[in-house]
Amino acid sequence: MKIIKKLDIYIIKGFLLLFAGTFFICLFIFVLQFLWMWMNNLIGKGLTIDLLGKFFWYSSLTVIPRSMPLAVLLASLISFGNLGEHFELLSMKSAGIPLLRILAPLVFVSALICGASFIFQNRVSPYATRELSRLAWSMKQKSPELDIPEGIFYSEIPGYNLYVEHKDRETGMLYGVMVYTNANGYNDTQIVLADSARLQSTADKMHLKLTLWGGERFRNMDAQQGSMLRANVPYMRESFVQEVDIIPFDGNFNLMDADLFSHNAQTKNLGEIQTSIDSLSHKTDSASHAIYNNILLWHMRKSLAAGTKDSLAIIKQAQDLPPFDSLYLALRDEQRIKAWKNAVNRAESMKAECEFRALETGDRNLNLRKHRIEWYKKFTLSLACLLFFFVGAPLGAIIRKGGLGVPVVVSVIIFIFYYIVNQAGENNAKVDVWTIESGTWLSSLVLLGTGIFLTHKANTDSVVFNIESYKSFFMKLLGLRSSRKLDRKEVILNDPDYETLPNRLSELSEYCIECRKTMHLRRIPNYIDIFFNPGQDRHAVELSDRLEAVIEELHNSRDNVLLMYINEYPIINPSAHTRPFNSKRLNMIFGIVLPLGLLVYLRIWRYRLRLRLDLRNIERINNLITARILKQKYGQQTEQ
Repeated sequence: MKIIKKLDIYIIKGFLLLFAGTFFICLFIFVLQFLWMWMNNLIGKGLTIDLLGKFFWYSSLTVIPRSMPLAVLLASLISFGNLGEHFELLSMKSAGIPLLRILAPLVFVSALICGASFIFQNRVSPYATRELSRLAWSMKQKSPELDIPEGIFYSEIPGYNLYVEHKDRETGMLYGVMVYTNANGYNDTQIVLADSARLQSTADKMHLKLTLWGGERFRNMDAQQGSMLRANVPYMRESFVQEVDIIPFDGNFNLMDADLFSHNAQTKNLGEIQTSIDSLSHKTDSASHAIYNNILLWHMRKSLAAGTKDSLAIIKQAQDLPPFDSLYLALRDEQRIKAWKNAVNRAESMKAECEFRALETGDRNLNLRKHRIEWYKKFTLSLACLLFFFVGAPLGAIIRKGGLGVPVVVSVIIFIFYYIVNQAGENNAKVDVWTIESGTWLSSLVLLGTGIFLTHKANTDSVVFNIESYKSFFMKLLGLRSSRKLDRKEVILNDPDYETLPNRLSELSEYCIECRKTMHLRRIPNYIDIFFNPGQDRHAVELSDRLEAVIEELHNSRDNVLLMYINEYPIINPSAHTRPFNSKRLNMIFGIVLPLGLLVYLRIWRYRLRLRLDLRNIERINNLITARILKQKYGQQTEQ
């Protein structure tokens, strides 16, 4: 007996093809999102193609773990949606193959993807994250290429603000130049005005050569004494025909040291993270013990100053003293003020020490929590591939829609919900509001519950996503009802009895008049009868039966006008105006809970008024149908 059958190979092949396509789509989207965040730091830096290629490569590697769960969700949703839309899934179930057996080969494939994701996160992703951080921050620190704009101040040169009125892009000449510089400090401020200038980089790209023609230089003459704070500041004015300034400007790309990012938890594998957790935990415990020893030492000093050796003796000695109020009132005014000042000073000193200790231990605890979160994240993000399969595959079997339409929308909504829950859990765990375990595993537990629910519903062929059932429920809840939609029959065996129909319609109209008189539909209904003594209205039951019998006979007509008239007949619910629910216990519960009961009571009253209008509408339609039948009857006699 073969373990893997041809059907399993067919399902696996279709899933893997979709997974490959959706994976690269998701990878492309996440890379674009990442590049959008760093776009401002890349533009205008004069970066080479190889640097940009490395940046794209490492950014792609870092977003692969996030792309794989979304790709599994989308691929499983599309693949089983295609099977359901093409009735292949129905054929498998008709052949006696349960849904869980159909899912079995893809569960194995998803488990392999889950394992591959874990290995990738533990081995490749830390290295890619470290190299990407190193490359990205080096790009961010690189000085921009000199593209001086016109009409605005350019401040990308450290210590200089450069204003150019006009720029000749062919020759590189600058006209109407204003230079504002404080490179040697704010007290040594200089302003240079020039008719024209040229800005060039040196061969080693470590300096800029600014050549100025026909201008003036204004410089503070009393910079050493800080006279910039006075109202009158002497300055030097110098005119020149040509002048050259050498400005320090490092235009080279300097790659940062990788050791600067070794503290980041995302750049470590499981073993390195565990080592860091042990080290940070040891440092945190040592700091806590040091704080405890300092407090204990301070307490012992206070105890020795008080002439006692332990806190129990201090408490016993304090119990023998008179009440605090008596001691406080016995003091003079200056002694009270001195006592208050001493107490305030001690409180402020203790507060400052606690704040300092909190700052000292807060960063260390935050770093420890980040490492623990990253340790769990390598498992949760990998497990999400398997959990998303149990969400996408049953959902596709229920929706039965393939392609890139509905599945993409549903996948995006589910993934956004997962991302929000995951980020909320991690953020709360990071700030120590939740425990690390609950914050990191919250999203996985939500996916697990959703997957179990959807798998059960798909296995039992539930109509959980049947739009018509929800539409019917809400229409019933809001007191709405659907209209009749009776089409003309293709084959008619028996024509309506047009000879007796006018009399029957007349009797039905007379019965409607009798119902309006005897049912008293305009009266306020009795609250007790509705909720505690509900009954069946025999007049409404008989009216519904007689109306449906007439409609069933008229439906055999070939006359389109008569078919239009019978579609205008209202749908009569015999119990809608007498009781809210069929369950007696549920009626009593709503009757006891007064706010809910009052709303249902008003709805029942509305149904009674609507039934009265329905009776008049039935009479009107009966008259129209009778006139139509008589017109056809006498028209045929006239032709004969």
